[in-house]
Amino acid sequence: MSGEPSCSATTEVPNANPGPDTSLPPAVIVLGMAGSGKTSFVQRLTAHLHAKKTPPYIVNLDPAVHKLPYPVNIDIRDTVKYKDVMKEYGLGPNGAIMTSLNLMCTRFDKVLDLIKQRSSTYSMCLLDTPGQIEAFTWSASGSIITDSLASQQPTVVVYVVDSARVANPTNFMSNMLYACSILYRNKLPFVIVFNKSDIVKPTFAMRWMKDFEEFGAALDEGKSSYMSDLSRSLSLVLDDFYANLRTVATSSYTGEGMDDVCQAIEASVEEYKKEYIPIYEKTMANKKEALEQERARQLEEMRKETAVLAGSNEETMITAPFEKIHIGEEPV
Repeated sequence: MSGEPSCSATTEVPNANPGPDTSLPPAVIVLGMAGSGKTSFVQRLTAHLHAKKTPPYIVNLDPAVHKLPYPVNIDIRDTVKYKDVMKEYGLGPNGAIMTSLNLMCTRFDKVLDLIKQRSSTYSMCLLDTPGQIEAFTWSASGSIITDSLASQQPTVVVYVVDSARVANPTNFMSNMLYACSILYRNKLPFVIVFNKSDIVKPTFAMRWMKDFEEFGAALDEGKSSYMSDLSRSLSLVLDDFYANLRTVATSSYTGEGMDDVCQAIEASVEEYKKEYIPIYEKTMANKKEALEQERARQLEEMRKETAVLAGSNEETMITAPFEKIHIGEEPV
């Protein structure tokens, strides 16, 4: 996994990171398209957890947000000034967000230390990400943050979907494809939250995920097009993706479904322990073996080079012509 310490071939294989500590509370990375209601969802979930006397630990990773409706424990805006980054590097909005995240990554080990040190005071660590989802999910900094968290404690990805926008079958398929790509990129427990259920009940979306024919019927209601035909084909491909996926209907406005979200996160933590930990251990074992093999290879090359040099010196000493040199008058 990325984000793990490396070692040179001439040093011992590191054992500084003993692996994820499953006794720590889970880290919950909240993702979603712009306008899906990520920040409102985090605010409502935070209020819900405070009401249950199990407060969360909150990390804001959006440098461009003007005002947050919830208290923050760690805020990227305290470390990186978004507008200053735009001016200094001559960047646009998205470029400045990615650069801000990159700068934050250079100090993220400090963030990890704080999250771990405060683990006894919170029930879960919520990480609110930028509205421009691609700036986090497809950037090196997003991978480093996600992998670093997952290598320290149980980590769950929550993908927030706007229920009103996915009422259109092709929009629904676009969201599901993006969710699928994030799942297979991170390989972490995944929960889809259909937000804004007070506006549109997402029962239709949950039926589409379980019944291919019903989704096809919804597509047939519109005019036949390349997008509808493609969506119909993709729905068959995504059957495996839907099979073990956790879905929850919520409303950040009314608070509906927040208990279900907490239950889905708890179930995802158990999945993390059963499925992610073995993958992590196997990955680290393979990395350790590769490092040891590389170290042995370099040591063997050094031994051969030393032997060649020693042989070359010995041959020179024996076969090189010897010429007497006299200083002063030659002996009679």
